[in-house]
Amino acid sequence: MTTALVTGASAGIGHAFAQRLAREGHDLVVVARDRARLERLATQLRAAHGVDVEVLVADLSDREATDAVCSRLADADRPVDLLVNNAGFGLAGSFLDNEVAQEEAGLDVMVRAVMLTCHAAGRAMRARGHGAIVNVSSVASFIAHGTYSAEKSFVTVFSEGLASELAGTGVTVTALCPGFTRTEFHQRARMKFSALPEFLWLDADDLVQQALTDVAAGKVISVPGAQWKVLAATVRALPRPLVRGVGVRALHRFRRD
Repeated sequence: MTTALVTGASAGIGHAFAQRLAREGHDLVVVARDRARLERLATQLRAAHGVDVEVLVADLSDREATDAVCSRLADADRPVDLLVNNAGFGLAGSFLDNEVAQEEAGLDVMVRAVMLTCHAAGRAMRARGHGAIVNVSSVASFIAHGTYSAEKSFVTVFSEGLASELAGTGVTVTALCPGFTRTEFHQRARMKFSALPEFLWLDADDLVQQALTDVAAGKVISVPGAQWKVLAATVRALPRPLVRGVGVRALHRFRRD
């Protein structure tokens, strides 16, 4: 029996991770801002799978709340074997049209909190000689699409660097880079669903299964879905001016009127 800590566990990909890990018999620490949703999730998982589920309410845009999560990850008496850094959100507008406070919150959640939790978990796991970290990034990390791409680029490259630093210690790090996935994420970001071809959509449960398979195999970058593997490889091979053009077109195409 192992314990996994999942941030952003109340919805979307984080919720799918929590469901899958509980089905496989892992105890959980579920982290999100919404206590009511976390408590409902914890009750359901305990009843369905007989696992222990600890609720940790935290807004990762707040440094004090993030420190509480880091303290839990560093607790030697209650070791966390798997960290899934999933918390994040998108913004509908372009950088200069958004409120800077919103942009700063995104940076705090998707960059600062990822760095801090990885530092706490990485040290604790290294000392024990085993563990795994999954940082949920995005295929957007391979293009230039506003601050979201920049933040996810940090997550991808940071994960690669941390994986190299932890090589040989028994601790793995995987940057999970999904494409469009059917969750609440795009509704909250006010993106146009009709603009995207059906074949590009991923199922969250299938995505998580592929991600955990890649984690078990020690992969540093996981891109679920054959269609997204091809697209990601193509984008990464393109000259950067073309990549920037793809980002600009995507920004306009997927913004809701």
